[in-house]
Amino acid sequence: MDRRESLRYIVLGSVASTLALQGCQTENKPAEIPIETDENHFGRTPAEKKLIEELNSEQYFNAHEMETIATLCNLILPPTDTLKGALDAEVPEFIEFMSKDYPPFQIPLRGGLMWLDHESNERNNLEFKSASEAQQKEILDDIAYPDMENSENDSLAVRFFSLIRNLTLTGYYTSKIGIDELDYKGNTPNEWDGVPEDVLIKHGVAYEQEWLAKCIDHSKRGVIAEWDEQGNLIT
Repeated sequence: MDRRESLRYIVLGSVASTLALQGCQTENKPAEIPIETDENHFGRTPAEKKLIEELNSEQYFNAHEMETIATLCNLILPPTDTLKGALDAEVPEFIEFMSKDYPPFQIPLRGGLMWLDHESNERNNLEFKSASEAQQKEILDDIAYPDMENSENDSLAVRFFSLIRNLTLTGYYTSKIGIDELDYKGNTPNEWDGVPEDVLIKHGVAYEQEWLAKCIDHSKRGVIAEWDEQGNLIT
């Protein structure tokens, strides 16, 4: 299994865990906040849309930092002959947005970018983004795969790279490009033929034909069920 395939399975596992946790919620209360939709932000409330507009109007990282982030993203998840890369999914812009939406990311990310330039200048007399790919990877290898026996394995540089690597994967695999690559279909209705006949016989129960027609009609799988005020199934 290649590295790209491994990353796909990691992300799929994370998505499955999230869905499982959501499915275990015991409360089933109707939303009290009215939901508005538009073509860009499905299900955003007015307050959320206002916040997004405010964050998009600001710029945290400067041009040099954004170029360095783009270089890093491309090293972490480059395109292949058959697959897109982090830059195709606008992951640097995603990281810029997240740094504003979640301020605790700001200092670790900016500090890590400064460390990269300092380390690259020390080793190669070049800024990180201007160094060759081989020189860049040599620096990243020291913080991407730290020696766990070494006391420096929990250094700020190691934690910085772990953060930006996680943000790069999150940004890519939650984008349309990444979701298409995962072939993730989301919540879709499946076919259910009811309780098996032997189980019904064992418990001495049977389906009423009227309910069978309503509940196990695969031609109506996409129809949302409705109930009347007395709780009777309408469709």
